[in-house]
Order: sequence, then structure tokens, then C-alpha cells
Amino acid sequence: MFEITRNGDNRLDMVFSGKLDKEGMRACLGQLFSQARGIEHGRMLIRVGDFQMPTAGALGVELSHLPQLFRLVRQFDRCAVVCAKDWIRKLSEIEGAVIPGLQVKSFAPEQEAEAQAWLVS
Repeated sequence: MFEITRNGDNRLDMVFSGKLDKEGMRACLGQLFSQARGIEHGRMLIRVGDFQMPTAGALGVELSHLPQLFRLVRQFDRCAVVCAKDWIRKLSEIEGAVIPGLQVKSFAPEQEAEAQAWLVS
């Protein structure tokens, strides 16, 4: 399951759980690109639930959209990832370290208020 919601002029809130297949990834990316249209210096809150690795088909769809994803990332300055799984939090911060101009910070679910505060600071 995924849900992407525009939260004001410069913020997206996303919820991910379960496993994404090829069709799910297409739908997810379509929503992401649509909801992010026009955002500058954006903030992103990503809540990750019971997440499983996407299927090979889903990864193929994601790879085919890399140029659009790189353009999209430049629209955002900060991304807070809220997840109970330590490995996802660590991976998120590693991704943030290699993406120029994007600060990524991860939080445990009980720290969501801190994540919200960090996004607006």
C-alpha cells in the first residue's frame, strides 16, 4: 500500500507498507510526480510501515524513471523518514548522504513529533 498526499505548498507526506509490484510502482511514481508538481525547496515526510523489498519488475520501473526521479529530488531540501525498522532508517540516511542538496534524517515511530518539527525548522 502507498499513499502520497500534498500537505501545503511545499510538502509531501507519503505512507508505504507491504510490497510493491510493477503496476504498484507505476501508480506510485505517477502519484509522486503529480503531487510534487510545482514544489520548490520542499519537505517530505515518509512513513514506512511493514515494508518489503519491491519486486524485480517494480525496480525495473523505478530505474526507467531515474531521470525524472533525479529532477524530483532537486525540488526538496529535507526528507524525514519515520520507520520502526533500523535498517531502513540507516539506508535512508546513507541515501541522503549521497544525494547533493537533500538532507535526510530518520526517526523511530515514537519520534514522529521530532520528525515533524525537524521538517519545519
